[in-house]
Amino acid sequence: MPLTKRLIAFTALASVVGLAGCASTKVETTGSPLKEPLCQVGARAINTVVYWSLQWRPDQKEPPLREAAALRGIQGFLSRTSCLAVVGIHRLPEGDALPSDTELMRLAASTPAKPERVVLIVVHELGPRLTVGIPVIVEGGTEVLIDVRVFNPQSPELLANIRTLWRNGGTFVIKGVKTLDQDMSAALNATLMPSTVAK
Repeated sequence: MPLTKRLIAFTALASVVGLAGCASTKVETTGSPLKEPLCQVGARAINTVVYWSLQWRPDQKEPPLREAAALRGIQGFLSRTSCLAVVGIHRLPEGDALPSDTELMRLAASTPAKPERVVLIVVHELGPRLTVGIPVIVEGGTEVLIDVRVFNPQSPELLANIRTLWRNGGTFVIKGVKTLDQDMSAALNATLMPSTVAK
């Protein structure tokens, strides 16, 4: 059954039998994380340029919707992080190979306002998930899977190379696509500003 129909069916079931779930957030990271937040809240804002790209799975549903949500999420995170002075947000061409560290530094060097940090965000997954058990145990929510590289172009130094799997949901939790931009922002906050995430 298509995901949309399953969501409708289980939403109807939940309304009939009164099922209610409690959502929680889980964050899993691999790779080399930042040793400290990307910037310090309350300190001088640092010039930052962001490059982002998409690497969806072949059967990804509604790529344009997810791309728009990803961009809104990136913009939302950056606008709320007052210690970042964003000097550019650049979408890399889809389908092209990701730039090497050297190529990324070359791109950043062409920015008129010289950045102090360079961030590359690659979005692999952004959407709802739904697991159905037997007879009727529903576990759902939303998930974000991103790869992030962070550089200090003045060194130059690779500060982080990390993969983050962010999930919000739980048993009897059913979510659609309305929160995807917020989910994207939350995943970036967990990755780049970990000390500011509420425990």
